[in-house]
Amino acid sequence: MSNRNSQANKQAARERMRAERERQAKKDKIRRQLIVGTSIVAVLGIAAGIGVAVTKMNSSNGSDSASADGWQSGPKKKKFVAPANTSGKNGTDIIIGKKDAKKTVEVFEDPRCPVCATFEQSTGEKVRKEMEDGKYKLSFTIGTFIDDGIPGSGSKNALSALGAAVNVSPEAFLDYKKALFSPDNHPSEQDDAFGKDSRLIEIAQEVPALKDNASFKKALKNGTYDPWALKMSAKFQGVKDISGTPSFKLNGTKMLAPGGDPRSPITTPEAFDYAYKKADKK
Repeated sequence: MSNRNSQANKQAARERMRAERERQAKKDKIRRQLIVGTSIVAVLGIAAGIGVAVTKMNSSNGSDSASADGWQSGPKKKKFVAPANTSGKNGTDIIIGKKDAKKTVEVFEDPRCPVCATFEQSTGEKVRKEMEDGKYKLSFTIGTFIDDGIPGSGSKNALSALGAAVNVSPEAFLDYKKALFSPDNHPSEQDDAFGKDSRLIEIAQEVPALKDNASFKKALKNGTYDPWALKMSAKFQGVKDISGTPSFKLNGTKMLAPGGDPRSPITTPEAFDYAYKKADKK
């Protein structure tokens, strides 16, 4: 009897301990959830604060650094002006080459795109020479989607600067685009260096037609071609079968790198030749 009572007491003690452990485990779980929840709220609050700070910082920098939201230099929306040497709706067609060239290679780029820089450095001269020889015209459609994916204004600001360059001449446009994409000048994708007018003007000094060019500098600082840049960006967004840069079309047929994967960029002279010949057969 005494034995049975002792066993019963031990069993009861074990049950009480088990119940106590379960209660403690529940308390610990609730405490952990509260700590995690509070931490998330704190992180979101900090992120929101940083976002507000960045927006305010950008908007307070004036014409030298435009904010990602509502990008336009200056307090008022500017009058739309299309650059000289452009055509089409809103002047968003930049077509360069001999008039009698029967073929047109469409080029789709984003000024902040690192792969576009790779293409320009490896293949840009070849493509330009073939255009100058009359093999084809070049048509440029320039997007600014990287500004949205990696917040900034460098793509839009550089596009506005390219508008100021093509206003000087088609050759100035090509030379300036080459300078922007050069190894010494092109920033990493995360770096919004092109958001600063001062940096774009500095790079322009490498282009003979733009060096100390007062009209180019004034157009960039005043944001003369900011509205045009937004129109060009909208045109890029409206091209349904182009999802990345650099991309190319030959007389409307998309050029594909070896392997045929539309997601694979064309980055070498060999890949460009292959894609051109393939598209030319269609």
